[in-house]
This record gives sequence, C-alpha cells and structure tokens, in this order.
Amino acid sequence: MKAEFLNSNQAVAEGAMAAGLGVYVGYPITPSSDMFEYLSEELPKRGGSVFQAEDEIASINALVGASLAGAKSMTATSGPGFSLMMEGIGFAAMVEAPLMIVDVMRAGPSTGIATQIGQGDIYQARWGSHGVYNLVAYAPASAQEAYDYAIKSFNAAYRVRTPVVLMTDAVLAHTRERVVLRDPGELEIVGRKAPKVAPDQYRPYRPDPEDLVPPMAFYGEGYHPIAESLSHDERGYYKTDDEIYRALVSRLVRKVEVNKSKLIASKSYYVEDADVLFVAIGSMARNLLALVRELRGRGIKAGMFRPISLWPFDDESFVAAAARASKIVTVELNQGQLYQILKGILWDNRNKVSNPTIYNLDMPLPTLPTPDEIMGEIESRGWKLW
Repeated sequence: MKAEFLNSNQAVAEGAMAAGLGVYVGYPITPSSDMFEYLSEELPKRGGSVFQAEDEIASINALVGASLAGAKSMTATSGPGFSLMMEGIGFAAMVEAPLMIVDVMRAGPSTGIATQIGQGDIYQARWGSHGVYNLVAYAPASAQEAYDYAIKSFNAAYRVRTPVVLMTDAVLAHTRERVVLRDPGELEIVGRKAPKVAPDQYRPYRPDPEDLVPPMAFYGEGYHPIAESLSHDERGYYKTDDEIYRALVSRLVRKVEVNKSKLIASKSYYVEDADVLFVAIGSMARNLLALVRELRGRGIKAGMFRPISLWPFDDESFVAAAARASKIVTVELNQGQLYQILKGILWDNRNKVSNPTIYNLDMPLPTLPTPDEIMGEIESRGWKLW
C-alpha cells in the first residue's frame, strides 16, 4: 500500500490498472484527456495496450471486441463523445460485453463549455441507447473514490456482463488529493464466470439460473461464442420470435436487478435526526456537505444522502435516510434529474416515510457553487426549510 497525490483522472487510471485493465481505446476530449495521456505512459509498462481511435464511435466498438477477446477494456470521454458512444453501449449491452466507460461530465448540451463542470448526464448514462436493457453507473466524489470505484466498476461489469459508466466531473477530474493505492492482496477483483461445460455443449447466452448471467467464453479458447447484436437465442442465432425476444431483453434488465445488492452504494451523513435531508452527487456533494455541517453548527437538523450508484439506485438506504425528514432538497447542476428519481422512490415507499416535501434546487451552472452560494440560492427562493 502506498499513497500518491493524484487528480481523479489519474486515480481512475490507477484503479483501472489495479483491476487488470488490458486495453484502453480512446479519443481525446476535454476534460478527460489527461487520463488518456497518463495511461499512454503507464499502461504499457504493466503489459497493457493503449490505442487512439479515429473517433468515439470506433473507440467504443473496439472495446467490445477487446472485451470479448478476453481483455479488461475501458475508455474515457465527455459530453459530445459520450453521445457518440450510445449505439456502441447498446451493442455492448446486447452482446453482454463487460467494459467500462468513464464519463467526465462537463457543461452541455452539444459542445457546451468544454472546460467547465456539468451534471446533466444522469439519465443519458442509463437511457442513452435505444431499446430495453440495463447497466450500472457510479458517481464518485473524491479522487480516492475515483480509484476505488474504477475497481468496483470493473467488478460490476464482470458480475453482470454489462457496460458500466463511471461518472466523474470536470472539477473532480482536476482536483488533486491524497489517494491510497492498495496492494493486489488487499483488493477484491472479479473476473468473468468461465463456462464449465464442453465446447459442444456451450451456449453463449444461456444464463446461470441463480444470477441470470451467462458464463463467458473468450475467443480463442476452443468454444464458439457468437456476438450477435440482433435479437438472438441462447446459441446466439438471430431470431425474431416474440417469446425469444421478450425473454432476452427481460433478462438483460433483470440480471442487474437480481444482483442489485452486490452493485449498490451510497453514503449518509447526519441522517439520524435530520429534519432537512439534502441529496447531491460528485463535486456538488462536497460543497453541500460543508453547508450541512455549517447548518448543524447553527442548531439546524440537516443531513445529507449521497448516492454513489446511480443505476441501480440504492433506494433502501435513501428511504432509511429520509424516514425522519419532513423536507428533502436535491442540489444538482441540472434541471432536476435526481429530483425526478427521488420523487418516484418516495412514491413507491410512501408508507415508509413521513410524507416529506421534496424541493428541487436546480442550478444548471457551468461552475461549482460554494456553500455560501448554495445557501444564497435557497434563500432567494423563499423556501421555509427551517
């Protein structure tokens, strides 16, 4: 174990390499480019390969091939590049290729403000590609978490054979902090579930009945895996039958739900007596926590819930954190994407909470507000929170 002073782009790179990253394929885009630069120097020293593709479309599709061939595969992008990757993410979901996409969120839409923070990609990460499927997305809030959740993202990708999106942001990407890099023996590393049957009995999309995840044979191992982006049966053969399609896409969704307890993550602060519960992710959560502590110093019973897994969402922990609150306030650099998620969870769990009023402090800014600025925004809206 050792400690280094890294920004979150570098911390993600170190975490990915600790998890066994074998292939990085990318295209430079602010504010993710220094991760590409860092890996270009470091990954070849550890036996991996780094490629610059002609664009983000080529990057994501190359990752699918690398993953199916047996390499832990990753790319990093932002905003416009993430949008270009959507069809490839759907391809990866359909052929069940485990891989990681790092989305360093910046102000949008379109080109937006390339060097400034954004938090507008929460829905895009989950719903950006068309069709019926599921995936996993994490939002760390420090360089240490960026390292830790790079490892956990690869673990999640291989647990459920799906793309995983690690969502950082422009401020976090370039914030340097002390990061503890753990020794290999201290890490939990999850790999693919290899087939236990003979090659002639192998069906590339036949799920394990316990977790709904098919064992994965890599190309070149003597099996005959088929990567089929069209609707397919357990052999990987194209089928248009209603029941085969329904079973396939239902399983793509349900395999994440079945394994949810192994994927979810969140942190709660001062929720035991919180009357006002704030909710935020990433860099915003850091400044918001400072405000919560200031409010508590003034005798106001404030708390904070910080989701780390956005997809799937840790609803149970959120409901527990909200159990005593009469007011819930989402604070986000968008028009209320977390707010909409939480409204649905509160409705589904209306018998477990005390009918709180939920407020949306939407601040679609390209800069990170300070605790004082967050407080000023609350006061300007005239909300009676305390």
